[in-house]
Amino acid sequence: MSKISTAFLNGKALMAYITCGDPDLGTTTQIVKSAVNNGANIIGLGIPFSDPTAEGPVIQESNIRALAKGITTDDIFAYVKELRKEVNEPIIFMTYANVVFSYGADRFFANCKDCQVDGTLIADLPFEEREDFLPVCEKYGIELVSALAFNSADRVKMVAKDAKELIYILSSSEEEMNQKAEQVVKDVREVTDVPCVISYGIANMDSVKRMSALSDGVVASEDIMLLLAEYGNDAAPKIGELIANIKNNQNK
Repeated sequence: MSKISTAFLNGKALMAYITCGDPDLGTTTQIVKSAVNNGANIIGLGIPFSDPTAEGPVIQESNIRALAKGITTDDIFAYVKELRKEVNEPIIFMTYANVVFSYGADRFFANCKDCQVDGTLIADLPFEEREDFLPVCEKYGIELVSALAFNSADRVKMVAKDAKELIYILSSSEEEMNQKAEQVVKDVREVTDVPCVISYGIANMDSVKRMSALSDGVVASEDIMLLLAEYGNDAAPKIGELIANIKNNQNK
């Protein structure tokens, strides 16, 4: 059983997204540890990119802040290698195709294996272009996480059928999520039992309860980044409180 799969063994999973290096890697460590200590089952680490088009303004601004501090992909690999001495939960890199291409796909995924990253989600990678990365991911035992939006049933099933360890469902708005999430999860379940998590955007505990009931877990991202933007180096305790609240509402 993969480490990602173990995150779902004891009920609904909570994935916490954190941009690496915003405002610095020391703070990133504090936030990761606070998230894990308060119930996060999977950590999504964002590798900052200059044009994160798949993200909303909150995460875009976090990427810009991290890049302004001079964070590099090499810095992040070295950082995660050290982080692994303290954090055992599954880690998934969240990034963009150009980051991997410019670094070199073989080198990128070899380093993922070396620092014990479990998976990578490439936000702007169309399903039809997965073969650009899939063979090298498989070579190094890194899960190429399947991401899908609230598309047609046929496309949802096509993407879901290919997933191995995790399906990451993206929503563009709370309204869209409330209207379409149930059908999307139903379409996924017609073709696979692979765990699926829903990224719900800004924290709303009613949404957390509904999306957790529908799926195998939720992703906290923008709400974490809002606290980081507000509290900076002092954000970790506030983010820990948020994670604990989300986890508590998942179980209601």
